[in-house]
Amino acid sequence: MRSAVGIPVLPAQAVAKAKGGEDVKSPGSPSGTAPTMDARHPMRRLIRSGSSFEALAGYSRAVVDGRDVHVSGTTGFDYARMTIDEDAVAQTHQCFRNIDAALREAGCTLDDVVRVRYLLTDAALFERLAPLFGEYFARARPAATAQVCGLVDPRMRIEIEVTAKLPETA
Repeated sequence: MRSAVGIPVLPAQAVAKAKGGEDVKSPGSPSGTAPTMDARHPMRRLIRSGSSFEALAGYSRAVVDGRDVHVSGTTGFDYARMTIDEDAVAQTHQCFRNIDAALREAGCTLDDVVRVRYLLTDAALFERLAPLFGEYFARARPAATAQVCGLVDPRMRIEIEVTAKLPETA
């Protein structure tokens, strides 16, 4: 199967085989896959969503490095079904669901976000989507940047990237 831009979309079994084994499922993990530790950086933990894009392009959905949580640019794909809604508002809500799942797996929430980048395919979308941004970040009030650019799949209307801080332990 190929994406709209011709990138192969691999089924989970092919991704696991490409990695040299089976993916370990973590029952308590929202994404269903166990986070992995980076042996070279013991304070670094890699979080996967199960998306075939991650294995194909060699990245993690999120990386926990000390108290910093870096969530990759996240689109409106429903990673369980590998589908995306055409509507930018629906995509934005799905982006936040995907980001929230990664943050929770890391040990924090949207309220812990300190930096956000919104990548929009059309400047006109900002007026429609800004109120949603305000709803999701009403408490966090992170530093923010919005940029208009092309995205790798023409179905994508928005991509959101965040950085959060894990809460300090007592």
